[in-house]
Amino acid sequence: MKLSSLRYLVSFADEGSISRAAERCHVSQPTLSVALQNLEAELGVSLIERIKGHVSLTGLGHQVVAQARKALDEARRVEQVAQLGLNPLQGEFRLGVIHTIGPYLLPDLITSLQRIAPEMHLYIEESMTALLADYLKYGTIDAAIIAMPFDVPGIVTQTLYDEPFQVVVPRSHPWVRRNSIPASEVRGEDVLVLKAGNCFREQVLDACPDISHAEGAMRQGHSIEAIRCMVASGFGISVLPASALTGPYCSAMVRAIPFEKPEPSRRVALAWRRGFTRSEAIEALVAAVKGMANPIYRTVELQSKSEEL
Repeated sequence: MKLSSLRYLVSFADEGSISRAAERCHVSQPTLSVALQNLEAELGVSLIERIKGHVSLTGLGHQVVAQARKALDEARRVEQVAQLGLNPLQGEFRLGVIHTIGPYLLPDLITSLQRIAPEMHLYIEESMTALLADYLKYGTIDAAIIAMPFDVPGIVTQTLYDEPFQVVVPRSHPWVRRNSIPASEVRGEDVLVLKAGNCFREQVLDACPDISHAEGAMRQGHSIEAIRCMVASGFGISVLPASALTGPYCSAMVRAIPFEKPEPSRRVALAWRRGFTRSEAIEALVAAVKGMANPIYRTVELQSKSEEL
């Protein structure tokens, strides 16, 4: 069955005339008539009533036309998808991002990306690291912004930036006037961390190993914002990523204090499937991160070499 025959049939249905349908399709009237007859023969049914001086669709013809419209619409979508392959910086790009990065990175990233690839529209999937790994493997998303390490077969990564951690204390805390804190001094405080299963929790515990053996209780929260509120309420102190403590995320009720050098940090990377064909889109995302004005994301030069894990 040829798409051209379906187009002729739909044109006939719209125009109600063989001659006008032929004119609309830029073919001769005999060509269109023969194509419609061949379509009827192929389907084994009559689609058009032919009475001397009058032609019209049969009842079944109307049903076939409705389905033909859907088929032609899907065919046009196939062409649109193929066109996207000609311009990888056009159309939808499905980007995954972990919860502790997304809210703080995305406003700057989207603004920067619009300058580089204005026709590439991000579809955002915010989730846990383990779920994003599955989404990558099965093609649900095109790429993901995650924290290292990220050991997933068939996935390549490229470092984006290193982000420092900072201590967060309530305004009533004795440390509030200090300019820096050594990581070892966090021991003995009531430290608020994320619930088990969140990669940022593990990064904090790795950076400040004494926390897990602290004399105080290691309290838990479900999100960075919940922990910030708990700190403001005097329930304890916490260790948060610097991006969650700048700009609109500053709070007069808490004080963020840098760690003494070498300051704990996390490495953030972009991950995608090996063999992913829109390499230009990956390059645009990396360039967008590099072009962001927020100094938090420019603490290290971006690495240009990808690593396969």
